[in-house]
Amino acid sequence: MCRFLAWTGAPRYLDAFVLNGDRSLIVQSRGALIGKTPLNADGFGLAWYGERETPCIYKDVNPAWSDANLEQISRHTRSGHFLAHVRASTSMATSRNNCHPFSLGRWSFMHNGQVGGHLRLRQDLDGMIPADCYAHRFGATDSEAIFLIAAGYGLDRDPIGAMMQAVGDVESLSRAKGDTPHMRFAACWSDGRTLYAARYASDRFPPACSIKSVLTASSCALNRWMAAPLRGPRSRPAQRSKWRAKLSDGIAFSQ
Repeated sequence: MCRFLAWTGAPRYLDAFVLNGDRSLIVQSRGALIGKTPLNADGFGLAWYGERETPCIYKDVNPAWSDANLEQISRHTRSGHFLAHVRASTSMATSRNNCHPFSLGRWSFMHNGQVGGHLRLRQDLDGMIPADCYAHRFGATDSEAIFLIAAGYGLDRDPIGAMMQAVGDVESLSRAKGDTPHMRFAACWSDGRTLYAARYASDRFPPACSIKSVLTASSCALNRWMAAPLRGPRSRPAQRSKWRAKLSDGIAFSQ
């Protein structure tokens, strides 16, 4: 089980969430309270937005707690919009190309979950990625495949609908040729302006998630597709939101 967090709102130094605090991402990567393993040591990644439209990506295969560059970047980088992820691999190799977040143009994406029977479905999944997106298929994970399939369905036009269609089609493929659980999905994706978050499961065990500030948390506990655009305090209300939280200076999402 991977772990991730995201922030949108007033610019904050990344270390406020990645390094500092008793439940920072680094702390959770070394001792997760929920998950198949307490360690997330198979790589990490950051995606943050600044003055340019596309995100800056930094990721590597080291355990997050041992990477000196991650510490320096987090302490000296401030952003109003960023994603961070630590990985616990289930089947694919520990490589930089398999680390999250993934990116395509202005979009970034990170995920925790699984596609049942993924090893048998890899060729079919690759065939679902449009040709103009396949040039960005650098790794071998089901996560990256879902992201690129969604990009092909039109993230720019309908960020929630495209992701929902991609997840549904991949689940259908697993039902036809794969194993149970066919789909467990918790993810964040962003275009640098809006942060989207969703969770879904084909069985009764969707990955846990929360929208929270440093002091409070709101748990998401429904076993159905849930997706929401999460916006900072100066943005317009989210029309399609199933759940969201407004904080004093922004919104934090963690999984």
